[in-house]
Amino acid sequence: MSAAPGTIGGAYGAGKAGAPFDPLTYIKKPQVILRLVSLLFSIVVFGCISSGAWFGTKCQMNDDTNACGYGTGIGVIAFLLCIGFLIVDAFFENLSSVQHRKYAVLADLASSALWTFLWFVGFCYLTDAWRRTDPNDHTYVQPSGKGKDNIQAAIAFSFFSIFSWGGLTFLAVQRYRLGAQEAFNTGYDQDPNASSPYSSFPGSDSGDPYQQPPFSQQKETPDYQPPTY
Repeated sequence: MSAAPGTIGGAYGAGKAGAPFDPLTYIKKPQVILRLVSLLFSIVVFGCISSGAWFGTKCQMNDDTNACGYGTGIGVIAFLLCIGFLIVDAFFENLSSVQHRKYAVLADLASSALWTFLWFVGFCYLTDAWRRTDPNDHTYVQPSGKGKDNIQAAIAFSFFSIFSWGGLTFLAVQRYRLGAQEAFNTGYDQDPNASSPYSSFPGSDSGDPYQQPPFSQQKETPDYQPPTY
């Protein structure tokens, strides 16, 4: 269902289309706050892995290059997703089509749910790789212990990212349910002033069309005259 520009009010948790952009209102949106937090977490994860988890060409997490690559990959993509959806959130109010708003919310829901799962997998993967790391094997671990704090920070912020992206998933579900409910109510609302197709019976003054039967009979007293004797 779509509507003409400027006629949408509150569809999928947003105001009417065509409203002026208000930076203060925008920055106070819960999804915008969580996106900024998630963006910061993603920078910490891929930044710490890139700067401290490598010893030459070897990953210091049990010499598992896939662990370092996975943490860097999901961190960079999460960063790009946050940037993209921050832009979508800024222009969401100006989407005049309910369908376009629906697609934006569904895309947010799908990506947030997927990255919640990927961050959970990443946290478990990085934690297990670091647990199995032999600190005395200096073929892939730096003797000075350099990079240890970076790796532990990356693991910690991977854990925090599970909750930030889980919060984004929850908010997207709420927005989708709100939009679906509004679409249902709009499609099935009836005009309370609409006249009923069934008219009342003629001659009914009570206003209740079912108070009197359709065929009323009146008892007539017959003219009775006593016989004359």
